[in-house]
Order: sequence, then structure tokens, then C-alpha cells
Amino acid sequence: MISQLKTHNKVVGLRQVKRAIDSSTTEIVFVADDAEKKVTSEIEELCSSKQIEIIHVDTMKDLGKACGIGINAAVAALLK
Repeated sequence: MISQLKTHNKVVGLRQVKRAIDSSTTEIVFVADDAEKKVTSEIEELCSSKQIEIIHVDTMKDLGKACGIGINAAVAALLK
């Protein structure tokens, strides 16, 4: 599932993922387990309220790499 981040439409980062969730264009959200909980808890609450699937990734480094970016990522989302 995480491999789809390289080939499908996505957004990366807290602000972009929040916007995508609010606009109902999000299919799946990926959250790095080693990210700060104050950052990820808000995203997890939004996903729960809108019934969006959350997939946990071990590290921010792994999530950034899966997104094809050269920096760590706390959250990312696949778009519909």
C-alpha cells in the first residue's frame, strides 16, 4: 500500500494533508509512528471523524522515502 505513494496523486505534510481531509479528497492517510504525537493526533482525529483509513509507517524517514522526497515526512495522504 505504501508503494502507491510514489505513483499516485498525493500530498505530503501536515497542512496539505489537513486541507485534503477537509476537502474530502483523501483516500488513505499515512502516519509515521516516530513523529511527534501533537502533530499526528490532530490528523488521526480528523481521519476518525471522516472515516478515512490510517496506515502507520515505522519512521518519518521511511515515509519520506516512500513519497519520493529527500526529507522526512510525518504524514502523507493518497488522493482520490
